[in-house]
Amino acid sequence: MAKLATGGYEVIALGASWHGTTAGSAAATFASDRRGYGPKVPGNHVIPEPNSFRCPIEHCRDACDLSCLRVGLKMFDMATDGAPAAVIAEPIISAGGVIVPPPGYFDVLRDAADERGMMLIFDEAQTAFGRVGAACSAEKVGVVPDIMTVSKTLGGGLPLAATITSDEIEEKVHRAGFTFYTSHVSDPLPAAVGLAVLETIRNEGLIERANEMGQYLRGGLEELQQRHEVIGDVRGEGLLLGVELVKNRHSREPFHELGAITTERCYQSGLSMNIRRRKERGSVWRIAPPLTVSTDEIDRAITILDQSLTESLDELHKDVD
Repeated sequence: MAKLATGGYEVIALGASWHGTTAGSAAATFASDRRGYGPKVPGNHVIPEPNSFRCPIEHCRDACDLSCLRVGLKMFDMATDGAPAAVIAEPIISAGGVIVPPPGYFDVLRDAADERGMMLIFDEAQTAFGRVGAACSAEKVGVVPDIMTVSKTLGGGLPLAATITSDEIEEKVHRAGFTFYTSHVSDPLPAAVGLAVLETIRNEGLIERANEMGQYLRGGLEELQQRHEVIGDVRGEGLLLGVELVKNRHSREPFHELGAITTERCYQSGLSMNIRRRKERGSVWRIAPPLTVSTDEIDRAITILDQSLTESLDELHKDVD
């Protein structure tokens, strides 16, 4: 859609991003290993992600000053073929380690897209519909994208996604002959489920609940951080939180072995968590419980995580001894 609307084909994506596994979206995905899949769709560029805990340009520590963004944009300007189309970004980089860009980041990115004649796309597959304590992350960062993509929560377990844009852009691409939609567009069953999901979120106050339970969960994780030196960082918003494991808080060397062992131990004890492990990006638990999670369930999860961490550390220390 952005390519048809602008006439360009070049796309900027953030390092550590995850946008999908089809040819176009996979070419703009940098959270997973890209080796072994052959040439990607031409025109895709990557700029460093704003990770202040593990700065990709080794400039900042704990406070991002947007140097990564400015350097990345300069890199794009040097490499561009002169056919820019879009900048695509997750407002919170979820699969890449729950990275929360600093205040003002998306204002600069919005201006950068406008200056280059590019559309700004927010991939809110993992952040929309209450997950971060707002209807969508765009609302929290105060920036309006040209295009927004949503899915996951919207379908309540069914495969349902939506592409949201302005009337102006929709009319422009329609006149240009936009045809990239599937035979399953507007299927009544997932549409009815999506409507029920939206009504449930509104009627049961799940956005407000995500804020409340998110603060409660974060508090529990930060208490664990005080007891376990291997927890280097707790970050995120609402009920999308990340816990990064390190061998040493000063060097911040990733503790991949601990992450793998503890994740399995938690699973065996009844707590399912997703671990994101990349050599250059650390070892991060992505914790995203249901919006309906209770304080009792959070307490149980924190207890399991605490016990599993302790047992896993003991196991690793015995192996060393």
